[in-house]
Amino acid sequence: MKKISSYLILFLAAAVMTGCSGLNKMKKNQESIKYEVTPKVLEAHGGLVSVTIKGEFPEKYFDKKTTVTATPVLVYQGGETPFDKVQVLQGEKVMANNQVITFTGGNFTYNAVVPFKDAMKVSELMLRVNATRGAKSLDFEQVKLADGVIATSTLVQQHGRPVMMKDNFQRIIPESQMAQIQYVINRADIRSSELRSPEIAALREFISAVNSDPNRQFRTTVVSSYASPDGPLTLNERLSGNRGTSADRFIKREFSKIEAAKSGDFFENITTAEDWEGFRQEVEKSSIRDKELILRVLSMYSDPAVREREIKNMSAAYEALKTDILPKLRRSKMSVNVDKIGRSDEQIISQARSDIKVLSLEEMLYAPTLTQDANEQLKFYQATAEAYPKCIRAHNNVGYTLMRLGRTDDAIKAFEAAKALNNNDDVKNNLAFAALVKGELVKAEELFNSMTAQTAESRWGLGTIAITKGEYDRAVNYFGTEACFNNALAQLLKGDVNRAKSTLDSMKETCKGRTPYLKAVIGARTDDRNAVLAGLREAASIDPAWKAAAKTDMEFAKFFADDAFRSVVQ
Repeated sequence: MKKISSYLILFLAAAVMTGCSGLNKMKKNQESIKYEVTPKVLEAHGGLVSVTIKGEFPEKYFDKKTTVTATPVLVYQGGETPFDKVQVLQGEKVMANNQVITFTGGNFTYNAVVPFKDAMKVSELMLRVNATRGAKSLDFEQVKLADGVIATSTLVQQHGRPVMMKDNFQRIIPESQMAQIQYVINRADIRSSELRSPEIAALREFISAVNSDPNRQFRTTVVSSYASPDGPLTLNERLSGNRGTSADRFIKREFSKIEAAKSGDFFENITTAEDWEGFRQEVEKSSIRDKELILRVLSMYSDPAVREREIKNMSAAYEALKTDILPKLRRSKMSVNVDKIGRSDEQIISQARSDIKVLSLEEMLYAPTLTQDANEQLKFYQATAEAYPKCIRAHNNVGYTLMRLGRTDDAIKAFEAAKALNNNDDVKNNLAFAALVKGELVKAEELFNSMTAQTAESRWGLGTIAITKGEYDRAVNYFGTEACFNNALAQLLKGDVNRAKSTLDSMKETCKGRTPYLKAVIGARTDDRNAVLAGLREAASIDPAWKAAAKTDMEFAKFFADDAFRSVVQ
């Protein structure tokens, strides 16, 4: 019995020694495992860091009774992030359902992602391996697989592009007053009864009022004289001309003491020998017999003589035309045209600062455009919204200005007030950009897509959201040919380096240093050292913070030891 126990103890000891030996041997030879990591420097896209690891085990390496767990971990200052998916491998004698690596060798492929954090820009991808054999477990030395993380995609600008609703202010507003003189058939003299008509009285009052108003100026006076389209053409030409002369003589007497009328081009005289257009309009408004037939004749024939003959053949209809239609066409129309001159810019801004509510609505909406002070603009728009609570433009422009001041939450309240009046595309666009600035990208995208028609602003917003989702082709399609930073960034991220460079070169805006910084990134990707240094110098001159960014940006890893690079980022 003692002899059997001794054998059992020796067997167990041998088993333990064999297990430890197998694990230790794998740990000792772990350098023989080949790893390939894609990408070699990790990158952030769509808010995620993805990695693909391919591993190859040599012949006679993998113990038949061992299970290996390999966990990639991103290690950075102040923390670490393991990838969710853990690779489990096993020898050919392990009774489990993991991928088998035979004694003759084998390989595995591993794919996983983790959410990106800013701290990951300076990090290392480490592989931590644990092997178990029976009850024994052993941690291998961790292996560095890659550096990371390139975070160029995070340079995307997520600022607002709200739209301001425009005022309809016009400093010069055209006005006109018209009066008409009727003539007896085949006559061109003005009857005294016509000069006592209400129209003539109103015209005289208008001329007098304008002449005494310093804010209104006479522009032109047009006299248009007509003959009805019946009778010989030569007679009608003479009649319309004579009527023009008599009406012109009358209106010039009315202006005889007005200085503006002394200009050589103030009076204009137009004559129409046969007023077929006026005839058609009067017939259309009438209820005379054979109305449709008369109109059909006008559309069928263009020759005046044929028209007159065909209409006269309708004897009953023609009698009605002679009494109800043709007399209205024997006339002269006198139109006095005036410019009403509104307040000057100086007067409007002065009045806005003292008591804006004295101004008209359009002047109130115009006043904020006369100052560069955003806080003063806000004050003006708020006063307008208070005075005109149902004016959507006032509420919208309050929100627009608040967004410029960085007060996004307050801007949303103003946009909601505008929405309550009319949920139009401008309001949807502005609420979408407010959501974009707050990082509420799903809400922003829904609002942009709810617009009845895309605009340059909404397409920019959707393109920006597409970049944050890693959808660079879609982003470029949204931006189109717009020369903006986000378009250049999307072009670069989708691999179109030359197009990105061309877009940046065509831009005037530096985007607080982003534009030259991205030029430096392109320089690094194309091995253009001069472009790298020039871009970083310009970016740093705009904002020194770009120095610190470049110092650890893996886009510039190949230049970290370059003395010129180091002098720029110090």
